[in-house]
Amino acid sequence: MVQVRLELLFDKFAFLPLWAIGVYLSYAMRRVECPRCGVTVELVPWVEGKHHLTRAYALFLARWGRRLSWREVALIFRTRWETVYRSVAWVVKYGLGARRLEGVTAIGVDEVQFQSGHRYVTMVYQIDSGGRRLLWVGRHRTALLRFVCSHMWPPYLRVIARKAQQAIHILDRYHIVARLNQALDEVRAAEAKELAREGYQPVLTHSHWCFLKNPENLTPKQRVKLTDLPRYDLKSVRAYLLKESFQLLWEYTSLHWAACFLQGWLKRAMGSRLEPIKKVARSIRTHQDLILNGFAAKKEFSAGIVEGLKYKVTLTLRKAYGYRGLEVAEIALYHALGRLPEPILTHEFY
Repeated sequence: MVQVRLELLFDKFAFLPLWAIGVYLSYAMRRVECPRCGVTVELVPWVEGKHHLTRAYALFLARWGRRLSWREVALIFRTRWETVYRSVAWVVKYGLGARRLEGVTAIGVDEVQFQSGHRYVTMVYQIDSGGRRLLWVGRHRTALLRFVCSHMWPPYLRVIARKAQQAIHILDRYHIVARLNQALDEVRAAEAKELAREGYQPVLTHSHWCFLKNPENLTPKQRVKLTDLPRYDLKSVRAYLLKESFQLLWEYTSLHWAACFLQGWLKRAMGSRLEPIKKVARSIRTHQDLILNGFAAKKEFSAGIVEGLKYKVTLTLRKAYGYRGLEVAEIALYHALGRLPEPILTHEFY
């Protein structure tokens, strides 16, 4: 038989503020003597456990915490940072338990620096047509994958080859072109020093961005300089033309013709006598099957999606007033990018 003792002490539970005025629910919590659980406090529908923050108010603060920094939310609603944090943590915990992963068919993998000291965390995103969201931050979770998109960092290649053998692994253009740009800049810098040492006209001065920018982003002055440089027999010009011609690869829609173009480009690059370009070409030749997988996937998936999500990750971490560790940052990232389901309340508040 359950015996109930009623105490006359009233507890206050913070509710949504009204016109910047704090609102509280006052209720005397009953203590129940249960044969199975012992003496415990009754379960009420408007609060989680023994907290004195109503579910409605916690969800309200968490929604604002997605738009503003948690410190700003605390200042605006005259509460503490820890209250906002606990609200977000509760919503994230519920969302992670309620979300569904069986529809994920393609992921993107990237790394993000967290704080100083070269601390990095691995981020795994869903990038298929079902949505763009954060799936994983350093914790193991499995799903049936058809496509995995990443760059050429060897540890990623090894792990994906071992853990996702059933998926088509795609190396996308973003990091490949970035490596070509780096190689081109090495050629340009070395040649500029060589021209200065031998007393030639410094034609490569202020040419850094002329070579690295996309043609449509050049300023009028940079465009004029880039038009003038091909008059000279420069290694930098040859490296630039190889880099620009590589961009034609992404215009192909046929896997066969893309492979033919890539073979021809690799032959020209290896015969260029430009060691930085040849180094990138050797890397591309080693991973050309993974690059061409993007054409097998009909170019539906792109590391550009991953870069866009990475930008949002950076913005979230920049708003990290008061984030004291990786665990808190994880909660913020899941909250901002996880597209998690929210707790269902009896009444909806806006």
